Amino acid sequence: MSQWHSGLQARNFAELIAQSGGNHDRLLFQCDDGRQFTFAQFWQIAGRFAATLRGLGAKPGDRIAVQVDKSVEALAVFWACARSGMVFLPLNSAYTAAEVAYFLVDATPTVFITTPQRQNEFATTAKILTLDDVGGGSLVELSQKCEIAPDHPSNWDDLVAILYTSGTTGRSKGAMLSHGNLASNSLALVETWKFTPADVLIHALPVYHTHGLFTATNTVLLSGGTMLFRRKFDADDVIDLLPQATTLMGVPTFYTRLLQHNGLTNAATAHMRLFISGSAPLLSETHRAFTERTGHNILERYGMTETSMNTSNPYIGERRPGTVGMALPNISVRVVDAVTHAPLPPETDGMIEIKGPNLFCGYWQNPAKTQEDMTGDGYFISGDVGRYSEDGYLTITGRAKDLVITGGFNVYPKEIELLIDAMPGVLESAVIGLPHADFGEAVTAIVVAKFGSDLNEAAMIAALKNQLASFKCPKRIVILPDLPRNAMGKVQKALLRQTYAELYRPV
Repeated sequence: MSQWHSGLQARNFAELIAQSGGNHDRLLFQCDDGRQFTFAQFWQIAGRFAATLRGLGAKPGDRIAVQVDKSVEALAVFWACARSGMVFLPLNSAYTAAEVAYFLVDATPTVFITTPQRQNEFATTAKILTLDDVGGGSLVELSQKCEIAPDHPSNWDDLVAILYTSGTTGRSKGAMLSHGNLASNSLALVETWKFTPADVLIHALPVYHTHGLFTATNTVLLSGGTMLFRRKFDADDVIDLLPQATTLMGVPTFYTRLLQHNGLTNAATAHMRLFISGSAPLLSETHRAFTERTGHNILERYGMTETSMNTSNPYIGERRPGTVGMALPNISVRVVDAVTHAPLPPETDGMIEIKGPNLFCGYWQNPAKTQEDMTGDGYFISGDVGRYSEDGYLTITGRAKDLVITGGFNVYPKEIELLIDAMPGVLESAVIGLPHADFGEAVTAIVVAKFGSDLNEAAMIAALKNQLASFKCPKRIVILPDLPRNAMGKVQKALLRQTYAELYRPV
């Protein structure tokens, strides 16, 4: 890792936040349930959680798995890990018990924190604690009896989180992130997006994904601002909050739904200084429509679980629709030939590769995959295809990896194909992502029926909903007599994406 931190007095990310977060008595969280927290109150909760985890036998380096609903306390668990040398492992709250079982076996957490309603679903060797979305549960009860101890002296290279990301050759992989990975990225975003203590962010993102968990919260924590903390996105609620806020970070779905709201006007957004979009492609038409309605140009950026944020459209200057801007400070983003890794000239599509202090430490217990995804000169092979313009704007043009990104979440098609192929009457299937105004991409299944079988789309989707998290379920199932294949017999998913590109377009 480069010496990006040479001028800092802090030894780790928690120390940096404690030193740089501004007035500790300031209001940090204003929640939709009426609760409010200053930074000092939040930091005390995190300290008590850290003491609780230690009391249960968790040690520096141990994993703490968390599948809970969004709350300030859920964020405090991350900072408890950061302050105690432990490794935070967030899991999507929509995952079924069967899906969670894989992560618990793979990561071997010492403690698993879930909701009170779901604690009986899990059989695990980890100690189980509970946490609800309004400050209740056994974790909170135990923590109230604990004395806050001195923080563990972690260093910048120590792990602080493992975020699982879907891949193309197997089950989800755990991207290992260090204190330095997260801190360097947060510092770059504060600088690039001009965050200050005067900022008030509408936080309506989930906190099990890097966007809401790290990009949004860490930027505000580091700059000393405030968050209007919402358990979910609601267009009516966000419109009401705009006069109090200065910034919104969202996925394209937020903006398409705001555009459907009559309250989205130039006057309503007059107090706002910045709208940011990421986690999925923002359609150029959405960008332009939002500008016409509000006078604000949405700032689109590009990030990944393994790297956090890589590029951003400029804060001052042209925010170009359909592009993700330029590399952030201290980060190198190049477009290369996928075979030789030689840089390509502008306006030429190639593989996107990334290098910088934001770059993850590798995949958990998977050194072979880590090595496969790295170049000899230290760049991460993203799997995304893109091109630079002559004046340096990056455009993402596709993905080499067979991955669907829907609503900002990664979906591995093979997992869904295996379930569909096991259904009565199904001969074979292919799962693809298709353009969708709300979700960026919609999970879509193309299915071939066995001879004489009569498949029903609605019944198949209903059956899959019992086996998959909702974001993984196909929005549509298209039944065909056969799948297109090339001379080698490989299913031509690119052709399917082209054929059905308009499936979700409004008529």
